[in-house]
Amino acid sequence: MSDLVTGDAVVLGLRPARLPSRALAVLLDLVVYGVGFVVVIVGLVAATASLDEAAQAAVAVASLLLVVVGVPIAVETLSHGRSLGKLACGLRVVREDGGPIRFRHALVRGAMGVVELLLTFGAVACIASLMSERGRRLGDVFAGTLVVRERVPGTRVMPVPPPPPWLAGQFAALDLSAVPDGLWLAIRQYLTRMNQLDPHTGAAMAGRLADDVVARTGTPPPPGVPAAAFLMAVVHERQSRDAARAFAPAPMPEQMSAPMPAPVPVAGPVVAPAPVVAPVSPTPPRGTGFAPPA
Repeated sequence: MSDLVTGDAVVLGLRPARLPSRALAVLLDLVVYGVGFVVVIVGLVAATASLDEAAQAAVAVASLLLVVVGVPIAVETLSHGRSLGKLACGLRVVREDGGPIRFRHALVRGAMGVVELLLTFGAVACIASLMSERGRRLGDVFAGTLVVRERVPGTRVMPVPPPPPWLAGQFAALDLSAVPDGLWLAIRQYLTRMNQLDPHTGAAMAGRLADDVVARTGTPPPPGVPAAAFLMAVVHERQSRDAARAFAPAPMPEQMSAPMPAPVPVAGPVVAPAPVVAPVSPTPPRGTGFAPPA
């Protein structure tokens, strides 16, 4: 892996391409360019049949330079360092800081490629690539570029061993929200590699990790539970909760209440409602100032 450092002091984990893969990519490119050159020459011969021999030779030389030099430069510039051969081999040309190349990088590489690839039949490029720590040829050195591998085989992820059956469901009520992600990663790395460690060293690591989990959860493990089994059970509980949260059915949105339907009129004679008569309260008689007759 190449220790390339960007301007932001970030180390890039790039894998430089080695000589066999680069040679195969160059060979594929030369085959494609050769077929293209033959097609161009056949078309030019038919188009310049009326010209003299000197003009035909000049056109042939110009076409050769265009196909051998101009086309590779254009392809690497437009594809950002991925020609057809490099695409087939999973390679890419990048700058020394890991960024995509530009026209000036492709121009220097193409010009130097004529000397170290075509004129010397690749001998100079092979020697330079073998002597370079990162497999660079002279064109890469002068252009400040590097050919890296894009398709890197992935590492196999080892599963976490399951806890003992008698510990299943013992930590369902354990609060795991205070355990940081860094501690979970350390526990997972230990559990996937504990069989490769020395028994004494592995037991000490398991004890420290278990103490960290207990300090953040506030709940000690049951008496007599080994530290490694406790870590397996805790990780299994966290995975079960994550799976239940991920595959839980989404809550349905509340249905909006539909408006009440209007009453349907019923056919038939219309009866007018009876008038409502307000009750009349009795009023006491007013005095007139006269005495009633005897």
